[in-house]
Amino acid sequence: MLETIATKAVEKNEAILTDLAKRIWDNPETAFNEVKACEWTAEVLRNAGFTVETGLYGMPTSIRASWGKGHPVVGFLGEYDALPGLSQKVSTEKEPVCAGAPGQGCGHNLLGVSCVGAALGMKAELEERGLEGTVVFYGCPAEEVLTGKAFMAREGAFRDLDVAFSWHGSTSNNLSTGTMTGLNSAIFHFKGITAHAGGDPHNGRSALDAVELMNVGANYLREHVTSDVRIHYVIKEGGTAPNIVPDNASVWYYVRAMSREAIEDTYRRLILVAEGAAHMTETQLEIEYLGGCYNTLNPVMLTNLTHDVMEQIEMPHWTDEELAFADELNKKSQQYQAVKDSGKLENGPLCTFVEPVAKRDGYGSTDVGDVQHIVPCVQVMTATCNLAAPGHSWQITSCAGMSIGMKGMLFGSKVMAATAMKLVEDPKLVEQAKEEFNKQMNGRTYNCPIPKEIPVPQPQNN
Repeated sequence: MLETIATKAVEKNEAILTDLAKRIWDNPETAFNEVKACEWTAEVLRNAGFTVETGLYGMPTSIRASWGKGHPVVGFLGEYDALPGLSQKVSTEKEPVCAGAPGQGCGHNLLGVSCVGAALGMKAELEERGLEGTVVFYGCPAEEVLTGKAFMAREGAFRDLDVAFSWHGSTSNNLSTGTMTGLNSAIFHFKGITAHAGGDPHNGRSALDAVELMNVGANYLREHVTSDVRIHYVIKEGGTAPNIVPDNASVWYYVRAMSREAIEDTYRRLILVAEGAAHMTETQLEIEYLGGCYNTLNPVMLTNLTHDVMEQIEMPHWTDEELAFADELNKKSQQYQAVKDSGKLENGPLCTFVEPVAKRDGYGSTDVGDVQHIVPCVQVMTATCNLAAPGHSWQITSCAGMSIGMKGMLFGSKVMAATAMKLVEDPKLVEQAKEEFNKQMNGRTYNCPIPKEIPVPQPQNN
């Protein structure tokens, strides 16, 4: 098994890292509101000797912490925002700490801290061996609304890096060369004229009619887009009573696709649908564009290198208590039978091996894709929850607050830190990563999908 100065430094800092992850889990904060998580994370890095800046890029809860000098400049992308409504105790029963409150249903209390651990590990080895290289930790708010890194990139973040690492908890230990979709997000507001729906409906102009006509048009549009496109929506406002013609109504849309070009073209056509609905109903249309993100662009060479390192590092050893806990969660999952039928549970309720690298495309989205269109950036996933845990679920919140999540988090720190040191030791690997990145970009440049005129949301009371 591979043991290095960097991986041993992660072990040495285990108490500090798990304490930080638990504090963030105990105090879940939603997108753009990660005030405590930002403060506590910055404090750990500052105490470890990093130069720490917070509140950069117009984002009060962002962090940039650096140590070292020269190249390679290696970045670690931390996140710490929670999801609304996913409060949960460490329990095998669905049992919120506070009903309706946020919770770490995507394990971001582990995500930011795993990257802190990798940064501490890399720093320790550079320092002990007297090697040149720069470690940069980026604390990135608001991944769950898919705009945090785009706002940061708009103001110049990430361009100082040679390569970057992102980590996320998962049901398994894996790396993929596949693509996850990018996205545009917008709310379409229609304003009409109210009237008595029974007494004088002819004087009314229904904003709800406009929303419904837009939705009909969008559903017809689905037939005429490429197969990678996903269009989905929710009606946010639709009136107050059936006998009142609604003068205000709104619908929130996501447009996803495997490329920015497909996203932007589909979004353009969706706007035409909305404008048509407004014309048909004689209502006024206002579009509230919330932002967007890029599809992912996973580097093949860096992914394979990281996978090789992952296979050499000792994986977590699950205790009988942890296995029993995960087994109970699996049996309560709506995905249990499908996961059982797939054979994934044959070796137990928690992952015990490293999956082969595969090209797995996914139709979720992450703003890591924005960074991946600026600099070569690999995404690492290690097991932090039971094998049948659904995404964004109370089961993930439960595991993220206990030893199962913490062990997977530290394993991820070791994988990233050890791989980063491979890049320090062999600068040719960095050059190869950059060459591959340039080929993938094929002459394109990153253009932030969020215009300058859209302000960064500021922290609100949770």
